Amino acid sequence: MTRQNFYKGKRARKGREIDEDLVVELVRRERRQHPRIGGRKLHFLLKSELSSSGISLGRDRLFEILRRHDLLVPPLPRAARTTDSRHCLPVFRNLVAQREATGPNQIWVSDITYVRTEEGFVYLALITDRYSRKVVGYHCGENLESSGCIEALNQATGQLPVDRYPIHHSDRGCQYCCHQYVAKLRQRDISISMTEANHCYENAHAERVNGILKQEYGLARTFRNPEQARKAAAEAVRLYNNHRPHTSLQYRTPQQVHLEAA
Repeated sequence: MTRQNFYKGKRARKGREIDEDLVVELVRRERRQHPRIGGRKLHFLLKSELSSSGISLGRDRLFEILRRHDLLVPPLPRAARTTDSRHCLPVFRNLVAQREATGPNQIWVSDITYVRTEEGFVYLALITDRYSRKVVGYHCGENLESSGCIEALNQATGQLPVDRYPIHHSDRGCQYCCHQYVAKLRQRDISISMTEANHCYENAHAERVNGILKQEYGLARTFRNPEQARKAAAEAVRLYNNHRPHTSLQYRTPQQVHLEAA
């Protein structure tokens, strides 16, 4: 190797190290807001900023850097069960099994997930628009009674245009089958749909949002008390709705799609 090639290679290696340091710094910056955001979305979010710094970075190389710096997102354990469908309340058939949403406020999907605290569990009730993926209503309460789900429903219907009548889809949990919840839906002329045979598969969109909030926004950890958990849940929903790009939405946020298509 000539002296010229030796120093040329040395400068190239040094340049790659500097580039990698910047990539790691930007990834850690994004992870402070989105603690478990994945590599593909990081690649999309950072692409323009890296390009303006003169760095061309492919997805494979980004994953190599994430792996080298222990920044790949580890899997989480399976969640606990929050659905009790063993009750004598009336249930409804699945209206959305073969139906695709073509715009917001056509289909809402609902579910409950638990959040651990050192003083016990709190329960996060969520209502998500299936088209835009926006969380349109939520409530974090300290029990599994229907009141938390009703609060989430009130929040969702409070921002629903008067001429829109979505289908409300959920599992067969007693919170969604109870007379008070059903009455609230009927008062607003909202159709009621429920899972039938395979609960988790028939409510996959809602389960997916639960997983994102817990895995990417830290709701899977144990909080000191319910108040801290409630604040974390509110921040997680805010970041998810307004800042998290979705691959299925062409890397737009749920709030963008919800407003554009409304």
